[in-house]
Amino acid sequence: MQTIIKVLKSIGLEKLVNKFSAAVVYGVFSSFALNFFYQPGHVYSSGATGVAQVVSEIITRLVGYDVLPISVTLFLVNVPLILLAWRGIGKQFTIYTLITVVMSSVFIHFIPVTQLTQDPVINAVFGGAIMGFGVGNAMKAGISSGGTDIVSLYMRKKTGRTVGTLSFIVNGIVVFIAGLLFGWEYMLYSIIAIFVSSRVQDAIFTRQKRMQVMIVTQNPDLLMHQLFEKFRHGVTILSSEGGYTREERTVLLTVITMYEYQDFKNIVERYDPKAFVSISENVRVLGNFSEISD
Repeated sequence: MQTIIKVLKSIGLEKLVNKFSAAVVYGVFSSFALNFFYQPGHVYSSGATGVAQVVSEIITRLVGYDVLPISVTLFLVNVPLILLAWRGIGKQFTIYTLITVVMSSVFIHFIPVTQLTQDPVINAVFGGAIMGFGVGNAMKAGISSGGTDIVSLYMRKKTGRTVGTLSFIVNGIVVFIAGLLFGWEYMLYSIIAIFVSSRVQDAIFTRQKRMQVMIVTQNPDLLMHQLFEKFRHGVTILSSEGGYTREERTVLLTVITMYEYQDFKNIVERYDPKAFVSISENVRVLGNFSEISD
């Protein structure tokens, strides 16, 4: 408990409120997608939400009644993953993820399942779009919805390699079970929902988008220490001279992800508000590049 309190203090009240607000927005959108479109249309989501749907449906069929709601199943599925994140990814990241999972579970539980249409294609398209919008905004705010995202980040941090096939395997299992439970046409509807969700999510935010940043500063040591502590990325130091003033300056060159942009901006504004920053988007990086930060 003392460790959690210490982490919360390190985050700060303003930042915690912002993350909480983003988690609430995600919870609302994910519950709308699930309770208004996915559940009534027997359409399955991707990742942990889809796994929760599968587990809840299987238990309901075995027992004969809804003994384990999706909201509870979703939380239980994420519990071991949250523990994994706490030990292997970062404590601030874990706090944000826990808040997001709790908010999502709460809204899914209390917003009633309502059938707006019987057309499974409409359920798949609109449900996928709403879910993708919610996930994209969550990632844009620097929070994670949990699930396979945690495993991917953990493996990337430990091995330095991406595990893009993980989501593909999980989603493949989910849609296959959807076909077994409701009919193979619903497997296709679930695939449509996952595809639409991923496209909307990418349109709003792409986590893997990398940006090259150049910081012209008079406080290189302080900034470099803060950037390294936060992002674990390497920083290249370049000497320069002002073209007009002829004063010596230091240029810090590094690469961050779009996911880290807001934290990067906060660090520069806090530790050197007079720094000149140039950002180039969509750069390609060869060699070792870690995308994990706390």
